[in-house]
Amino acid sequence: MKEKWTINEIKHYLTKEQPTEDVLQVLYQDQRKGVQTLLKQYEKRQQETQAQQELFETMCQNEKALWNKDITYIAGVDEVGRGPLAGPVVAAAVILPSDFELLGINDSKKLSKNKRELFYQYITKHAIDYAVGIVDAGEIDEINILQASKKAMYQALNQLKQIDYVLIDAVNLEELDVPSDAIIKGDQKSISIAAASIIAKVTRDDMMEKLHQQYPAYAFDQNSGYGTKQHLNAINGHGLTPYHRKSFLKSYS
Repeated sequence: MKEKWTINEIKHYLTKEQPTEDVLQVLYQDQRKGVQTLLKQYEKRQQETQAQQELFETMCQNEKALWNKDITYIAGVDEVGRGPLAGPVVAAAVILPSDFELLGINDSKKLSKNKRELFYQYITKHAIDYAVGIVDAGEIDEINILQASKKAMYQALNQLKQIDYVLIDAVNLEELDVPSDAIIKGDQKSISIAAASIIAKVTRDDMMEKLHQQYPAYAFDQNSGYGTKQHLNAINGHGLTPYHRKSFLKSYS
């Protein structure tokens, strides 16, 4: 480190490099207010990274217990779209490698749209295998939303090339021919289930944005088919589309 860095040089260093203890000691002795502000920002980033690492380790525990038993092909399964008034229910199944790492992965609902899309690209690039299952509104009306959710999960799982074990978010899938665990709030406790929730969420949101192009009055690009005030006003004014779940909207049928 040269005798005295400018504030901009220190900012670049703390952002781009891994500071050594010697450099940090020098910076902590620098009394310039700008330097001390940059150090506080650096400490906050370090704390956030540490928290993400700890959460990731916690969310790996189900997978690690199985990998340690030489169970390789662990499929995480989750669905999105149970509650909306319109659109399909979408499930995803994902098998991750044992060296997978993605700090910040979590239940898709806890992530911003931009982060979900970035994580979607990373997951689909690094997964061993993944697939999506989709059950539309008409079939949801025929068989009910729980059975439709399970059907979408089976669709996704049946497309995977090989499965040794299945981790499922909350739902029991009775017709599996491999061992499985249903984990309550699994998308917050398993990296495989969290990855599946992200793939399912991004897939479904893309579908709803395309539906918005056909039916802009319902603002599907903003509400994803959920019953917001604008959505309900559009139903009152324009009626139901072919993509609405009539069993959810009996008073409008």
